[in-house]
Amino acid sequence: MNTTRTVGVGLISVGWMGQLHARAYRDVPIVYPELGVTPKLVIAADTADSRVEFAKNVLGFAEGTTDYREVLAHPDVDVVSICAPNFLHAEIGIAAAKAGKHFWIEKPVGRSYTETAAIEAAATDAGVITSIGYNYRHAPAVEHARKLIAEGSLGRITNVRASFFSGYANEPNGALSWRFDRELAGSGVLADLFSHASDLCQYVVGPIAEINALTSTVYTERPKLAMGSGTHFAVIENGEMGPVENEDYAAALVRFGSEGPGSGAVGTIEASRVIVGPECGYQIEIYGTEGSLKWDFERMNELKVCLGRTNAEQGYTTVNASPKHGDYSRFQPGPGNALGFDDLKTIEAKKFLLAVTGGPQENSNVHDAASAAAIVTAAETSAATGQWQKLDDIAGTTASRTA
Repeated sequence: MNTTRTVGVGLISVGWMGQLHARAYRDVPIVYPELGVTPKLVIAADTADSRVEFAKNVLGFAEGTTDYREVLAHPDVDVVSICAPNFLHAEIGIAAAKAGKHFWIEKPVGRSYTETAAIEAAATDAGVITSIGYNYRHAPAVEHARKLIAEGSLGRITNVRASFFSGYANEPNGALSWRFDRELAGSGVLADLFSHASDLCQYVVGPIAEINALTSTVYTERPKLAMGSGTHFAVIENGEMGPVENEDYAAALVRFGSEGPGSGAVGTIEASRVIVGPECGYQIEIYGTEGSLKWDFERMNELKVCLGRTNAEQGYTTVNASPKHGDYSRFQPGPGNALGFDDLKTIEAKKFLLAVTGGPQENSNVHDAASAAAIVTAAETSAATGQWQKLDDIAGTTASRTA
């Protein structure tokens, strides 16, 4: 098939996520040849010379630089992937919008709602297409769950349970990386993991209208780590200690608004980065008057489904993701051939490029990021005051809504 458009790609920050973005772009014409889109890896930026060389010599970018501004100024760049640390997102995101570049940015988009709203405003004013790294929502089992709920197969949604438990910081001597610094990261597990869970709740059930939260910091000190010398997985024995400035654990009660299929439902959302046991235990359970379903990212190609109150066979049926669900058929010909994390980023890249080239806007967007940031801010306020916080509806999100 002849391609109809080449899209020039710029990358900012060539760490693990930046490398994953690059691979996703390269896979799009192979997995989705009918789109007629060929991403061209034009230029990559990173503060480390070794990563710039890696971007050129291994990932396949034509050019490299240590100044992200050169990416935004490059005439051949149409879209930019922003994979830098949280504290740079606002600066780079706003600059990308002003440069007229469509951008795909990792979450949290800003360190606060104020920062995220500024990026949202800049992107809206510039009229650029945005996409956010909420990759878990693209799992075929999740897309099937969203469809079942929207069709009313579960009846009236009554309650929801969501959690994201990851033990990446469960080592007390784990390094005091930027993720534990409020100035650099903003909030802790709320922005890192809780925001994923709240996004998934809104994507499959509907907008969250109220929240009441609590938080705790399990390890209040960690050994210091020089910026750029390691990752938050580094372990330092007998190092100089410094304070952890944001939360390790968060939990919330939520009420859903009237706009989505989960109108009137209530629920809980929980997140921890210091838990022992789950490695990427990202789960959602949705209960209705006529059925329920469960999904866990650690078994992302399965969906537990129970439909009907009076069937002879009670309990859950394990449904394997299959070519009938989401974008599964683009990767595997039949059920039981599992998709992985990287495949979800390829789906995400496809949705972004489809929107950029004038197709349906099925991608997550900066309005979703603003909604997630508003939830995080409300959770922080609630945890500090002990009071319920109301959330204003944010226009333009991709939250599940009734017609």
